[in-house]
Amino acid sequence: MAANSVDELMDLLYACRGVWDSPDRSGDAVDLHDHALQTAALLRRRHPADKELQIAGLVHDLGHLLLPGDDAGHGNRAADAVRPLLGDRVARLVRLHVPAKRYLAAMEPWHTLSEQSARTLRLQGGAMTRAEVEAFVLDPLAEDAVRLRRADDEGRTAGMDAGIMEDWRPVLESVAAGHHHVGVRSRYQ
Repeated sequence: MAANSVDELMDLLYACRGVWDSPDRSGDAVDLHDHALQTAALLRRRHPADKELQIAGLVHDLGHLLLPGDDAGHGNRAADAVRPLLGDRVARLVRLHVPAKRYLAAMEPWHTLSEQSARTLRLQGGAMTRAEVEAFVLDPLAEDAVRLRRADDEGRTAGMDAGIMEDWRPVLESVAAGHHHVGVRSRYQ
């Protein structure tokens, strides 16, 4: 399922209210809705000029909504869903948030994961091997993916005020319009 408009994407994000990353709610302390808001808000504070990174934080876990229980493939599923609307960079960051977790597990074994994230790390391939680390760092989006991952790991706090979903509509519209404008321009140049 792809989000073909900002309204459709907002509907998906609102549908995350009351949905957890584990179907039995044994995982994180916040639902996917609050987790999305917290991750995006943390990225906004740390990287205020990078709207695409912030939006990647907002939509990175939509795969859990689209196919509950698909811990290993949720990043790919979310990336595929947002690419038509938000473009390649946002989609690639979303896709890379799981490899970034595996990278941090290899490079910073002291890096704190929630109990649910630690459990799913095994399903996602565990800590990267040396060869995987070497390949990952060559990706031009590796550093941004790690930034997203760090916010992802921190954005799981019950009671954290991260604003409301509707505040993100103008940012989504801006990123979508920028993607559409770039796509149209590149077709005719």
